[in-house]
Amino acid sequence: MSFVDPVGSVLHSALDGLATRQTVIADNIANVDTPNYRATTVDFETNLRRAIEGGSAAELDAPGIDTVATSTPVGANGNNVDLRKETMAAMQTSYQQQVVGRAISDRHNLVITAASAH
Repeated sequence: MSFVDPVGSVLHSALDGLATRQTVIADNIANVDTPNYRATTVDFETNLRRAIEGGSAAELDAPGIDTVATSTPVGANGNNVDLRKETMAAMQTSYQQQVVGRAISDRHNLVITAASAH
């Protein structure tokens, strides 16, 4: 018997997207002084939302993570990393990871409680 947990799949996909976002933010910050470096950002929410609306378990397992160029204006050295913006994005992403991680943990504990009740 196979059990598909769509909520768990959504939570794990969100955590994967957030981890990728954190890596991209770290790359942007590391290149803050690199001439002609163009910052990128991560969008996984659009594909995740589409997978949820479509209801496909396969899509929920791998909804797709898109890395796109930011629209931040380019400075004199051709670099467009905005350190203030990246720092705020890193803090927000870290908070989101904590929330999703807590949801995964709470969901796991609920399943354990429900299974032990029988």
